[in-house]
Amino acid sequence: MTQLSPQHVSCPYCGESIEVLLDPQEAGQEYIEDCQVCCRPITFSIFESMNGELSVSVHDENDAF
Repeated sequence: MTQLSPQHVSCPYCGESIEVLLDPQEAGQEYIEDCQVCCRPITFSIFESMNGELSVSVHDENDAF
């Protein structure tokens, strides 16, 4: 079983801090999940550093990245 990594992100719509669980198997992928507070769709991009640490960036559906 894979170790999930908890991280806090701020919703790009309402600004609330929400906790997400990152799966190392999702590194290099993007997915959409609704904000737990305002229910708007957030695009999550998961990255893995050279030393294996996971990070996430979030965007609203209208952001060009």
